[in-house]
Amino acid sequence: MFAYPYTIELDDGTILLQFPDIAIAHTIGGTEEQAVSHAADALASAIYAIMEAKGDVPRPSPARGRPTVSLAPLDAAKVELYRTMRANKVTKAALARKLGWHPPQVDRLLDLRHTSKLDQIEKAFAVLGKEIELRVRDRSSLKVA
Repeated sequence: MFAYPYTIELDDGTILLQFPDIAIAHTIGGTEEQAVSHAADALASAIYAIMEAKGDVPRPSPARGRPTVSLAPLDAAKVELYRTMRANKVTKAALARKLGWHPPQVDRLLDLRHTSKLDQIEKAFAVLGKEIELRVRDRSSLKVA
């Protein structure tokens, strides 16, 4: 659900890795392996910047054979909480009031650079009428898109 496809191209002697769904998300490396090793951080940083600017975080397009990078599960939960808040027109201040928290606690909850606890995210979803569903799959059963 949060697996963003990327493209690789040679750019002036370096490898450029770009995420077509998020124009500001890109990274470079001397080799493809180096570029890919930085891809998850580049993706999370770009999404965090979009959220800080109060923009819409695009959903990933179908991979259609392209390689993908997934957000870390905690980051994916934070992005989905952000999307839920926007869809329901709930501000950070309003969410803080509903939770009985101080506003900086909600800021940290949506900060992809901050390690939040899953139970805090669950509480935030609960006051928005949602719940988190966790699924674990055997990696050997995953299909390459």
